[in-house]
Amino acid sequence: MNKPRYKRILLKLSGEALMGDAAYGIHPPTLTNIVGEIKAVADLGVEIGVVIGGGNIFRGMAGTASGMDRATADYVGMLATVMNAVMLSDAMRRAGLNARVQSALNIEQVVEPYIRGKAIRYLEAGRIVIFGAGTGNPFFTTDTAAALRGSEIGAEIVLKATKVDGIYTADPKKDPAATRYERISFNEAIAGSLAVMDATAFALCRDQKLPINVFSIFKPGALLRVVRGENEGTLVYC
Repeated sequence: MNKPRYKRILLKLSGEALMGDAAYGIHPPTLTNIVGEIKAVADLGVEIGVVIGGGNIFRGMAGTASGMDRATADYVGMLATVMNAVMLSDAMRRAGLNARVQSALNIEQVVEPYIRGKAIRYLEAGRIVIFGAGTGNPFFTTDTAAALRGSEIGAEIVLKATKVDGIYTADPKKDPAATRYERISFNEAIAGSLAVMDATAFALCRDQKLPINVFSIFKPGALLRVVRGENEGTLVYC
């Protein structure tokens, strides 16, 4: 199957994914590999939106634990996502991809503000749109931003890139008997208390009938196989 199953996707990429084996920050070879995976999908003509996290630089909850006000810590985390978005965009440029960064916080000297109509026009023109600064509001995660932006741009699916190749019946690192779900409904995931995304993001995807596929971004070719509709990761469906 060479043709893509989806025309427009929303890729949720965590900040930690950019770290590779490093303790923090961005590991350049890892960033290059991730961009290569995205390019393989873009070359199929798939329209790609990306929501990126900032946990490799700063986490709002970690800041709160150290005594920071939660809203302040979350704003710092949003700025970290913008830094990642700019670096991801530059890596895409070097790989021959045309990308635009839009931020939910106004930093117009650095990136464009998020404008839904403009983002959709970019996608239709074949440009990758990277959404930074989460939702622009404290107390909401980048998972929620992915669900929100995916719904706003009319994505057909949210692809959540993780370090694990899907959703398992138990933690595969702790339970060798754990098995991967190929498909699971939203209701089954809720009943099984499976941590697919945070509750707000999960509920929004369910209500908007926006499926989620959880897969490993570190498994070569996995993103491409998901987009082609092959059995990769775990599909959470309505």
